[in-house]
Amino acid sequence: MLPWTIYLSFLGAAAMLLVPARHAQAARVAALAVTLAGAVCAFGGAAAYHPGQALLTLTRVKWIPALGAEYFLAVDGINLPLVLLTAIAAVAGVLFSWNVTDRPREFFALYLALIGGVYGVFLSFDAFLLFFFYEVAIIPKYFLIAIWGSTRREYGAMKLALYSFIGSALVFIGLLAVYVVAARQTGLATFDLSALAKVAFPANFQHWVFPLIFVGFAVLAGLWPLHTWAPTGHVAAPTAASMLLAGVVMKLGAYGALRVAVAMFPEGVKAWQDPIAVLAVIGIVYGALAAMVQKDFKFVIGYSSVSHMGFVLLGLVTLNELGLSGAVLQMFSHGIIAGLLFGVVGRMVYDRAHTRDLEALEGMRLSRVLPFAAVTFVLASMASMGLPGFSGFVAEISVLIGAWQAFPAAAIVTGIGIVIGVAYLLRAIQKAFFAATKTDALPNGNAPAAIAEPPALEPISWPERLGAALLLATTIVIGLRPQLLLDYILPSVKPLVAVWQQGGGL
Repeated sequence: MLPWTIYLSFLGAAAMLLVPARHAQAARVAALAVTLAGAVCAFGGAAAYHPGQALLTLTRVKWIPALGAEYFLAVDGINLPLVLLTAIAAVAGVLFSWNVTDRPREFFALYLALIGGVYGVFLSFDAFLLFFFYEVAIIPKYFLIAIWGSTRREYGAMKLALYSFIGSALVFIGLLAVYVVAARQTGLATFDLSALAKVAFPANFQHWVFPLIFVGFAVLAGLWPLHTWAPTGHVAAPTAASMLLAGVVMKLGAYGALRVAVAMFPEGVKAWQDPIAVLAVIGIVYGALAAMVQKDFKFVIGYSSVSHMGFVLLGLVTLNELGLSGAVLQMFSHGIIAGLLFGVVGRMVYDRAHTRDLEALEGMRLSRVLPFAAVTFVLASMASMGLPGFSGFVAEISVLIGAWQAFPAAAIVTGIGIVIGVAYLLRAIQKAFFAATKTDALPNGNAPAAIAEPPALEPISWPERLGAALLLATTIVIGLRPQLLLDYILPSVKPLVAVWQQGGGL
């Protein structure tokens, strides 16, 4: 069933163009039906895959025989949680986009094409096929931002696309080098990731090709100092695109860094472990500090995403089970939480108040006029802070313990970043929803002036409530029962850790 997540998304994107242009409601319903069907396939495939099972081949046929490239789709305990994340985020994104009236069929066609590309990256076990889907995903996200975005949308879209293509160029050069060296050593010309992971590449080769591929993918994961596209892109994007950008697109970079670079080059990981850990920790602290001083509500969440993705990159280079499993769980957790935060800020607040300036929002008393948005943002912030009972707690504590085992100093600095994260979220909650009302004294100084009534805003719609409930329920369920995902993740992580410990191929 899992391959149908890809096929249904692309078929839905093509079929969306058949919807009459004036029937916006039909486009919304069709998009929701396609994403729900994809979610059924994703969860149905997850039910058929048993925890601890070895790599399960889904589809494998020759694609470009002259290059040894195959249409090879497979699933294990690492990519399965990310497929489920994509399914949940896709449905929630449609629900939060129920208000789109400007060319809705084109909007949802591009939206579904982006979802199809994301599913393709996560399920591909051929490096060439993975790279193909990775590039396919760049095109619709550019147009979603450039056409339906807001603040400096053309600039944000172009910056995101340029950074993505520069990272892709690094990855492409690295993959060509891997292909040539593997063919020389084994006599087999292939892009099969499972086969390439078993090749014992020379240590000196690993030392230069690992950073090329890792950094190329990590650009899209928000690696400092190559992160600057992320806040700009998040702010410029429409709500659904922001949710997908932070929720799943940034995970494409982290997943590629794990699946291609970390899994194939054990000596390369060891050689570059400390520098990457330093960059990850800087990203965590820098992103939190930057979020602390933002005046634009959406920029706060944008820099928050950079900070939280630092946990993923840190976990990838801990070289132990806790750190790596925490990194995978953090990809899932952050995808859910960031999607919810952007949904509240972009759709519930900005589309109604028509401002994201925290100083302007202070006077609107949004906790009174939009109580559902206030409660949802508080709960989402608690999850983002990593409080117990939410998925963020389990993910971040796993990364922290893994980091402590590998580099204690980095773990201590990371803890400081968590404290700053609590501070900027509390500041955002206070300013946007619970600011103290200022009263003016009457001329005689005896009594305060009457408090102005808050502005009347459009109530939160049922699609938005359903989308928020879906994302909140997910982070709470995984927070209370993390084994639902860890039972899949840990058995697939253990072989990678064994490779690092042995210093050889799989």
